[in-house]
Amino acid sequence: MPISSRILTTSFGDFPSLPGLVLACFIGSCLAGPAFGKDRDDDSGAPPNIYLDLRTSYATVPAGALPVGFGSPALFSALQSLALANGSSLPTSVSLPSRQSLAVDLPLTVDVTDAVSLYAGISGTTSYGPAQGWSAFDVTSWNVGFQADLYSQNGGSIPTITWQSTITQAIPNGPTGTTTFNNILEFDYAFDKDGTRGILAGIQDTRVEVATDLARIHPNIIGYVGGYYQSPSNWKFTGRVGVQHFGGAQLLNFTPIQSFTGPILRLDLDRMDDNDNRLFGVTAQIIWVPKPSYQLTLRTPLYLVRN
Repeated sequence: MPISSRILTTSFGDFPSLPGLVLACFIGSCLAGPAFGKDRDDDSGAPPNIYLDLRTSYATVPAGALPVGFGSPALFSALQSLALANGSSLPTSVSLPSRQSLAVDLPLTVDVTDAVSLYAGISGTTSYGPAQGWSAFDVTSWNVGFQADLYSQNGGSIPTITWQSTITQAIPNGPTGTTTFNNILEFDYAFDKDGTRGILAGIQDTRVEVATDLARIHPNIIGYVGGYYQSPSNWKFTGRVGVQHFGGAQLLNFTPIQSFTGPILRLDLDRMDDNDNRLFGVTAQIIWVPKPSYQLTLRTPLYLVRN
């Protein structure tokens, strides 16, 4: 299944090369998927898991900040607040106010094997600002991505290596429309054969391209460590703590957003079944941007096919 809120990128080269790199890796993961790990339950005839990975998120953001974090839907809500209502004029505000956001993500996910997942879907958002109140809830983006185990530990001494890439495109893609590239490379060392206890380490790279040359958002990079424990009753707790560096942004007529380096914390509690399929999950995240930004996410997968 996708890495908790799974959204990460491993390219650190020039931004224009990212779309081609993501596409190449997507094709490569599909072709090489069966080699990454065993088929589900060692039965090549078993159908893949197919489900709508429904995620509902609420976030608060301090004034003058963009809430970049672990695949934060609040970031996209903040970017959407810059979208032009009629597409013909630039914003007149000179600063970003404090705000709240509510986002619903609905990606259709297919777990092709235990090692490869593909997903694509849409997201809807609404945001609240002290001046305008709550905006209308509307579909604001589509996304497509994949997650693949490049190497599986399988009881050995080398950790499982997982790569996830996601592309998110604004709807509508007008003068201030954005395309977000999010990639994650994660290392998972399990202490037991069943993978119920282990430690994590990873890096996330997020890059945003704005349609207009009048705005620029610099890359955001997160390095983190963590661990997990799954009880005999199939409740799984995962914690990640790290440091993120955001390069800042220049957004049209808005006051420039300064770069910063600060801590980030994410906690996940998931209810799993005997085959490690997620039945329910809740994620709490605190992002210092540099003031704290809070986010709570509920995951309620809707299975069409479950093994």
